[in-house]
Order: sequence, then structure tokens, then C-alpha cells
Amino acid sequence: MTGALGAVLAVTLLAGCGTTGKDQAAAKEEKKLKVVASFDAMAEFAKAVGKDKIDVVTLIPAGTEPHGFEPSTEVMKELTKADVFIYNGLGMEPWQEKATAAAKNDKLVKVEAAKDVDAIKNTDPEEVEEHGEFDPHTWLSPACAEKEINTIAAALAQADPDNKDYYMNNAKEYTAQLKQLQSDYAEKFKNVHRRDFVTGHAAFAYLCRDFDLMQKSVEDVFAEGEPSPKKLAELTEYCRENKITTIFAEEMVSPAVSRALANEVGAKVEIIDTMESNKDGATYMDRMKDNLEKIYASMM
Repeated sequence: MTGALGAVLAVTLLAGCGTTGKDQAAAKEEKKLKVVASFDAMAEFAKAVGKDKIDVVTLIPAGTEPHGFEPSTEVMKELTKADVFIYNGLGMEPWQEKATAAAKNDKLVKVEAAKDVDAIKNTDPEEVEEHGEFDPHTWLSPACAEKEINTIAAALAQADPDNKDYYMNNAKEYTAQLKQLQSDYAEKFKNVHRRDFVTGHAAFAYLCRDFDLMQKSVEDVFAEGEPSPKKLAELTEYCRENKITTIFAEEMVSPAVSRALANEVGAKVEIIDTMESNKDGATYMDRMKDNLEKIYASMM
């Protein structure tokens, strides 16, 4: 009897140890920060800083234009259970204030990634009236991305102070890569034959500021509606006069108009990525380098 009782106790203890191990692993998993990001570039920045300490959900689905996004019931559920909400700001997500207020999540740490960026003002009175004072496309600039990464790192550290050093070190490593990219292309752009390029919509003002370039676009900052016949005629004339050989198109912003313009002026079409969504799984850094290399090549 004693031997049988001992065997039962041994099995019970072993089973208890196994359960405890699973519980501990589950508890460790549950300690990950639940991070919600508005769109793809913000999610990538969060992952670069948080790595395996966070779980990230991207609110705006791939292929959806963030300017016109309307939050659904599923979005509200994600905000309700999140620890951190990362959005770009500067009018990029006009829905975020009402959505986060409706979520009634007192623990939620809100992060306006672009809050420390020297914002570029919109000049079109209609855009200012409808969308606000500033151009929101800060993440398309390596220099601005550095500031956004540091802002996100500080917010993750606020939400999870035990891992502050981890987040700060990851941010330091990532911003070092951005600085190197900035340095490499600042040197390359010194030797170009021209400094202008034509693209789908006016999303690259911050990148132009980084490298002393100039963009001309089919559509305005917020990519709303088709260009007027007058604007398209002016852009066609500009391309001809300035011997533009490449028209950049974006998959979500009037690619057909960009292609028609290219056909009209005898230019080729190149796809450029605004990193608002991600269909092929390429990293932010790879896509930024690809953008810069295409723009550089168009100026040689």
C-alpha cells in the first residue's frame, strides 16, 4: 500500500510540475505588451523597437487608404484590450481621437509618433480646412523616422518600465541603420543631374527635405479625387519641358492616371511604396532603400 501510495504521489507531483511549467510559460507570454498600430509603417516601427516583448496588431487592412479609413467594431475591440496605441498623427488618422475615447481603456498609452517632428505645413487652403495644418507623411523620411522610433521606444518603456533598456537599445540599433541610409543617399544625391521627380501623390515632402529634392505630383497630399484637366495638362507640359523620363506610381493612388501621364510624355513607370500597407512582407528598411534607389536612378 505504501509503495502504491508513493507512486501515486510521485505521479501527482510530476503532473503538478508539468502544469506549473506550462502556467509559467503562459504567464510569461501574457506579459507581452499588446500594441495596436494604425497602419503598416507604425507597426514596423513598433516591431523594430519591441521585438519579442510585444504583440502587434495593425488596424488598417492592407490595400486600404489610411486617409479615408473608418474604424469598425473590430478596431474598437482591439483598442479596448490594448496596452499601447501607436499612430502617426498630424492628421493622418483623423478618427483616432473619437475611437480611443469610445474604447474607454484607462490603461491605454497613446503614442503620437510624429509629435517631435518639425512638421511641414500644408499650403492649399482647402486641404488645411478639411485635413488640418500639416503634411502627415513623416514616416517616408529617414530623418523623421528616427524621431518616431525614439518616441515609440519612450512610450513602450513607459508602458513596460522593466524592459526600458531593451526598448532603448533596440531603438538605438534601428536609428543607427536609418542614419547610415541617410548618409549613404545624401552622398549619392550630391551627384545627380536633376533634383525633381514626379509621383502619384504629394507624399514625399519630408524625404525631399532630407535630400534637397523636389516632388511634382498627380494628386495632392491627401490623394483625394482625380486631378483636374488643367492640372494634368500643366504636369504634362512640365514633364515634357524638363525631360522627365520616369513617372512614379503608387498602387493605392491613381496608378492609371500616372501610367496615362507616362504614356503621354514617353516616360516609364516605376512603383514607389508609401508603406501604408505591406502586401509582400518586405521590411521598412528594404522598401525605403528601394524608394531612394529608384528616385536616385531617375535623376541620373
